[in-house]
Amino acid sequence: MKLEDLRNMPIGFFDSGVGGLSVMRKAIELLPKENLIYYGDSLNAPYGVKSVEEAKRLTFNAVEFLLDKKAKAIVIACNTATSVAIKDLRSKYKDIPIIGIEPAVKPAVEHHKRGKVVIMATQLTLSEDKFNNLLNTCNQEVDIVPMPCSGLVEFVEKGILEGNELKEFLENKFRPYKDDIIETIVLGCTHYPFIKETLRKIVGPSVNIIDGSEGTVRQLIRKLDEKSLLKEEDGRKIEIYNSLNTKEVIDLSYSLIK
Repeated sequence: MKLEDLRNMPIGFFDSGVGGLSVMRKAIELLPKENLIYYGDSLNAPYGVKSVEEAKRLTFNAVEFLLDKKAKAIVIACNTATSVAIKDLRSKYKDIPIIGIEPAVKPAVEHHKRGKVVIMATQLTLSEDKFNNLLNTCNQEVDIVPMPCSGLVEFVEKGILEGNELKEFLENKFRPYKDDIIETIVLGCTHYPFIKETLRKIVGPSVNIIDGSEGTVRQLIRKLDEKSLLKEEDGRKIEIYNSLNTKEVIDLSYSLIK
């Protein structure tokens, strides 16, 4: 296949549901010429409560779907899927760039001055060796608080990004820390950036809220550039697929990237 044909092939994005659209939204901003294709597995969401084996199996199935669509690179835009499967994916698919995402713990720690760093993520992400190895590379003097958020993914999957029910859920999560100084909150699941506005109302304007989307897309750009796979022609196509395949989830998906 000619290099120009390879360049015009799409970049594939995968998540356990609609959350990874927060990463693809950043790619739309930073890669204005690229063709993009997204696969969300909302039928099986959330992955964070599944066994490692099941989450890994579903991730491999999704990657095969994107490769069948001729993806030139794959972004695992799901922290849980990255945690359980990225090593095995790269071992099997050696000829294609596979980019994972991880909680933005390093930048949170590097810029730390005072207070706690809260890591909001799924239970499976927080329990995996990949996350704990990441913590071990960080400044041990920083007070890092892992916060499992089972149930939060489901809000986003239903398109509930604000309202009393979501507000109460988040208030309950942060109530144990109401008397503490929180410097930074790391959104360690790609679903969570979509509830950032509601979270901001609870924690206030002084708390840093960060996620790994931009870092992931910049790593994608580096990998594509290394292989001379960055698309040069103007014009792009965006396709969104979902295992649930209902009008509601497809409409929600397109609304989340606007």
